[in-house]
Amino acid sequence: MKDEQGRPVTGRVRWRRFAVLAVPGFAATAALAVALAQGALAASFAVSGQQFKVAADQLEGEGFAQYGSFDVNKRDQLMPVVVTGIKKATLHSLCQSVVTELPVIGAVSLNISAGQDPSNPVKAEDLFVDATQMSGNASFQDIEIGRDASTLDKGPRKAKGMQDMFSQQAQKVTVDNLHQTAWATTAGTFKLAGLNLQLHKGKQECF
Repeated sequence: MKDEQGRPVTGRVRWRRFAVLAVPGFAATAALAVALAQGALAASFAVSGQQFKVAADQLEGEGFAQYGSFDVNKRDQLMPVVVTGIKKATLHSLCQSVVTELPVIGAVSLNISAGQDPSNPVKAEDLFVDATQMSGNASFQDIEIGRDASTLDKGPRKAKGMQDMFSQQAQKVTVDNLHQTAWATTAGTFKLAGLNLQLHKGKQECF
């Protein structure tokens, strides 16, 4: 490369163009760093990249919080989720299923059920579910909708999102006919009464 006088030019960097190209990358890195610092990344581990389904006839919870966040897979890709945190949860007729596609064999389903006995349901404390879909018939006691996610105080201690992000919380929640599609579930304690684990060939999901 030569300049206007015909002299060779080496090592020249077009700083304006470099800045335009570099800023988005720096901004994304900064945003991720802020998210990490504020605890906005939901799961404390890299998720598998497989979603699973969770269903229950009824969920009863004390100390409910819900806000938007992200999970990270093993390829460091961010996946948006809705985090539901509950201090104390009781689930009746819990079902969890995940389908894996294997070479030659095809679809294989892992199904877990528990809490089928009405007098002996599943119980969990400091329960977190990172979901992409949730449905059911819900009722709330002392609900707050539109609260700053960084100021949540009714759910588990770690149930907080990013500052100025939308969230909701309630003293109590009841959801009948619960259906969720999730990336991750964590809990301080998780007691599965009447646990039954089965492996099936083919696609057999909770819903």
